Amino acid sequence: MLSNQQKNIIKQELMEMKTQYAKTERETDIRNSERDAVGELSTYDNHPGDLGTELFERQKDMALNVHAGDEISKVDNALQALSNGTYGYCEVCEREIPFERLEALPYTTYCIEHSPDQDIPKDRPSEEDILIMANPNSFADRRNGARRDGEDSFQEIAKSGTSETPSDFVGDHDDYNSLYYNEISDGQAEEVEEFISTDITGETRGYVRSDFTEEYEERLDNEGIESPLGDIPYHRKDSYTGDK
Repeated sequence: MLSNQQKNIIKQELMEMKTQYAKTERETDIRNSERDAVGELSTYDNHPGDLGTELFERQKDMALNVHAGDEISKVDNALQALSNGTYGYCEVCEREIPFERLEALPYTTYCIEHSPDQDIPKDRPSEEDILIMANPNSFADRRNGARRDGEDSFQEIAKSGTSETPSDFVGDHDDYNSLYYNEISDGQAEEVEEFISTDITGETRGYVRSDFTEEYEERLDNEGIESPLGDIPYHRKDSYTGDK
């Protein structure tokens, strides 16, 4: 049985916890709409990331507010038990709860064996039914000899969704899934692309062109034109060196 001194210690801790959680509950009590809270005319901006921070803080405050309310209910229940003389005994088995447990969790009214919510939830988020697992981490796999080369990381990620719509792209697109679908080879980031390659010492080895770039230049040569628009009349000299 708890002594009066121990009960006073527990009661003081409970009162301090209640004051702390009550303060958190007041500070995180959301009454204004998101638009009024940030002072914006609309919460629909040009980019969904514009209000990302505000949305995160709002959701965090809501979670803290709910948690603080739950903790206050537990503290009030423990204070009521102290007033009734039932504090320190398990609500289920009515056996005495060790003082060491009460020091760690002053608001508890259960022994370890009968504390609620001991089972780990087995259910998984519903999103996992449609989400596709990512490829294994390339840095971890290299220890086993595996290698993964993301030729264009942005395109790979953008397939999962961006703020852009089909109207933001040139050409016709049937759906969002086709916006960033692009089969690129030879390590290129764009279809028509070339870049200077160097050796291990940094010396220039020449130019590296994609297969599509070579086919594109070959078609222009066969047509005898400088570009799909035809010969460019103002092409008098090199734009970089100034040579004719």
